[in-house]
Amino acid sequence: MRLTVIAVGTRMPRWVDEGVAEYGKRLPPELKLAWREIGLARGGGDSGQRRDREARDILKAIPAGDLVIALDVQGRRLSTPDLARCLQDWQMQGDNVSLLVGGPDGLAPACLERATRRWSLSDLTLPHPLVRVLLAEQLYRAWTITVNHPYHRA
Repeated sequence: MRLTVIAVGTRMPRWVDEGVAEYGKRLPPELKLAWREIGLARGGGDSGQRRDREARDILKAIPAGDLVIALDVQGRRLSTPDLARCLQDWQMQGDNVSLLVGGPDGLAPACLERATRRWSLSDLTLPHPLVRVLLAEQLYRAWTITVNHPYHRA
């Protein structure tokens, strides 16, 4: 199974790259975590126009056949055990999953419509570099639950 995070923004601080890499290497080879960065939309226009330009690149980056999950503040909140159940379901069904992370203006409606579901990490507004590390950590933590690693909250 492959998890692909398609995220708007490039040239993250070193601590982000290191954090994401650390959690990625903790995952087993049969659960590959891949990252695809999409550049921020440049040029004129309002935030909606910039989001639409980013959406074109995001939608092109989604591998064919992937289940698509949009990270969206309006999405469903999941506990870590809930995420572990989702991860297990995706693995059992043989799904590859693309997780979409928008830029400062969020995801365009076209990306939200393409998604099978929407997931909210928090009601808080989180900086996008931190979202990457938090997402990688939660995917790792969910996987540890699926392999019966002791979960301190259970």
